[in-house]
Amino acid sequence: MDFRLVSEFAPMGDQEQAIAKLVKSIKSGNRHQTLRGVTGSGKTFTMANVIEQIQKPTLIMSHNKTLAAQLYSEFKAFFPKNAVEYFVSYFDYYQPEAYIPRSDTYIEKDSSINEEIERLRLSTMGSLITRDDVIVVASVSCIYGLGNPEDYKEMMLGIRQGEELGRDEFLTELVNLLFERNDIAFERGHFRVRGDVVEVRPAYLEETAIRIEFFGDE
Repeated sequence: MDFRLVSEFAPMGDQEQAIAKLVKSIKSGNRHQTLRGVTGSGKTFTMANVIEQIQKPTLIMSHNKTLAAQLYSEFKAFFPKNAVEYFVSYFDYYQPEAYIPRSDTYIEKDSSINEEIERLRLSTMGSLITRDDVIVVASVSCIYGLGNPEDYKEMMLGIRQGEELGRDEFLTELVNLLFERNDIAFERGHFRVRGDVVEVRPAYLEETAIRIEFFGDE
């Protein structure tokens, strides 16, 4: 799918010239650009127009989570049909291990993970593997490697409506992918089985579950 900017407004004034110059410079191979003289949401709108014209997956980096969240909201509004993702550190709190010689005190490592941000990070990785129309809004945490993309692809399970697939074989694949069966508490990363119906809640989806109906054991 192509990047398609949705807005009731059109570029005005210096924005038109800035967009044209940035697009021309990028297409000519210049890797470093600077946009000055535009502030706030006007800068976001300018870059959204550049993305639409360049038609390339885009990484937008922010120096803190607060600004990243604002940019994510704005770009998601501009590109409702495309994959706009949010990738920041999932730690609400992190205390590295430490030793204080003066008091002979050892402090254990401690942390608290935000499950919603973890879900958004998983959604980001899924979109990068499966789609081309991706905009990732991130903090500096994105500079750290997450492993080989091929490893993620090998852990994906693709199914199509109408294909022949054994139910037990499918359940085994889910367990191999670290899904847990729980027929009562149906949470993200879990699946449940009710007769010929298997319902799966992928870890990257907020509320949506996937239902697979088998005929017998196929």
